[in-house]
Amino acid sequence: MSLICHQVSRSFNCRQKPPAKILENYMTSELSFDEWDEKHNPERAQDTDFDAVMSRRYFLKGATMLGVSAFVMTAGLSSKTAVAASKAGFQFKPIAAATTDTITLPEGFTSQVVVRWGDPLTSDGPEFDHATRGSAASQAIVAGDNNDGMDIFVVDGHTVLVINNEYTNRDITFGNRESKLPETDDDVNKGKMAHGLTIVELKEKNGQWEIVTNSPFNRRITPDTAFEVVGPVRGSNLIKTSSDSKGTRILGTFNNCGNGKTPWGTYLACEENFNGYFSSYQGENFKQTAEQKRYGIAKDGKDWGYKWAQTDARFDVSKEPNESHRHGWVVEVDPSGRRTPVKLTALGRFKHENAEVVISKNGHAVVYLGDDERGEFLYRFVSRDPYQPNGDNSTLLHNGDLFVAKFNDDGSGEWINLAEAGMATDETMIFARIAASKVGATTMDRPEWVAANPHKVEAYVALTNNKYRGERENQPLNMVNPRVKNPYGHIVRWTPEAEDHAADNFTWDMYVMAGNPLVHSDLMSGSGNINETNMFNSPDGLKFDAAGNLWIQTDGNYSNAKGFAGMGNNQMLMGDPETGAIHRFLVGPKECEITGLTWSPDRKTMFIGVQHPGEKGNSHWPEGGQAVPRSAVIAVRRTDGGLIG
Repeated sequence: MSLICHQVSRSFNCRQKPPAKILENYMTSELSFDEWDEKHNPERAQDTDFDAVMSRRYFLKGATMLGVSAFVMTAGLSSKTAVAASKAGFQFKPIAAATTDTITLPEGFTSQVVVRWGDPLTSDGPEFDHATRGSAASQAIVAGDNNDGMDIFVVDGHTVLVINNEYTNRDITFGNRESKLPETDDDVNKGKMAHGLTIVELKEKNGQWEIVTNSPFNRRITPDTAFEVVGPVRGSNLIKTSSDSKGTRILGTFNNCGNGKTPWGTYLACEENFNGYFSSYQGENFKQTAEQKRYGIAKDGKDWGYKWAQTDARFDVSKEPNESHRHGWVVEVDPSGRRTPVKLTALGRFKHENAEVVISKNGHAVVYLGDDERGEFLYRFVSRDPYQPNGDNSTLLHNGDLFVAKFNDDGSGEWINLAEAGMATDETMIFARIAASKVGATTMDRPEWVAANPHKVEAYVALTNNKYRGERENQPLNMVNPRVKNPYGHIVRWTPEAEDHAADNFTWDMYVMAGNPLVHSDLMSGSGNINETNMFNSPDGLKFDAAGNLWIQTDGNYSNAKGFAGMGNNQMLMGDPETGAIHRFLVGPKECEITGLTWSPDRKTMFIGVQHPGEKGNSHWPEGGQAVPRSAVIAVRRTDGGLIG
């Protein structure tokens, strides 16, 4: 029996199935992250961002006054055209929605699977075992699960891909167990090791990409990897624990969603739904604090079913109440492995989606950040020091100011410094959500990825959906979030004042409102650049290619029924930032999310993430037959070998 197993043997024999009573606490596998939060924190409160809730009559009057300039693109800009023209010089015929269990692309394009969950990174790593789905030891040395954000780096002439591994699907990871849940300590640790980051060298051979086995760059970063704490929270009493009395060193990163890439060649991984990994495993007297409530630590002390507290006491909030404060950050990783990874506390703690880095007119680094939860906020970090093109920028994101966005109904907006909340600096960063509420920021419809146009000073944010919009006092209807219970989502664009990303004021408009014109004839039908040939829901991933095409990835309702009829599986579309035209380029397999996007150095290959295929048991992608579905990164190329981004 392992030491870890011995430590929890008082609960149940690690070689046996746990008692039903223990399993009962974790039977949440059918719930999404949001549904889990709602079940365990049904009335999580926020301060309101308006003195009074706007009435629907007021909203409709405002919508009429603002007209197309604010939120409806000019009609006739949809993908009804026979051919979509890319700013990179390639063309394609937009494809129809699809519901098949495969990758669907336009004619003239091809795809291959490059990195799958469980693929070995070294010659001694085992091949994926469809019967057992691996062990804790094997999972620690193979590619992680549920790939999300990612980016390519060239390190000493080598092509290195860094991939976020957001979470695991319990029904799949533990599908070898009758309960579909971790039943032994090794099961718990197997799921744990599937989280974090996968770093892998790739090479192209005869038009196909493959892993360079045994590359010195190949490695995993897991929930047990050591990180240095940098920035204003370093040494704070709020992050000190029994194993880190100085508050300077944190073990692990997990639930990494989107990402960022810095001009100085480092990778930013964004910790999102960290709250669901904490429980009061042995803490019958656990009492939820107001701060824990706001950040989603369950009042009943339950987690998502991963049971990490069973084998690692730091995830027991009744024993280590500060441990959750040590997660929910943006982390910076050197792809070469030469530097210790760091947690960037100056960028604030919340459910980070991605981190979009730009350089302002005066040379400072600006990072745009979304907090992916209904009724949360859009943030901006501005570095204290300027970027040095030929210098050492390794500490550039350690110090600066954190702002939160306020969108006005007249199409203007401002960035409010969180320092105005009047809280201590470490408290402001650790409880950024609370500070943002105090300064009157605008609650948003789940701010997901932010993308900045490389050819124009403007940025876009995907607001994926929000069933509480117009229903809860702190989430009233307004011009930037204009639909009741917003089931489809929208993308908002803003232009900084004086073409400076560091400016405190901006103007905004609506790039697209997703919707279904086959079902609706009102605002739910979408904006004028949406029609029956290109409709989608829940925009999530956003990224510009080097040529200036805006790529939109979806993580939404794939039922293809009722209000979502005709939308098919989740997909990726290409948008023109100038005309508003949007064209469907790719459709994923069943029950997947399309997420994560990057390009090969020569821009002839587009790497795309396919996450959680078959999350409800109805896919066997990518191997087919009766194989276990596996999240994977695919490579998409033009058959003529030309540029694709």
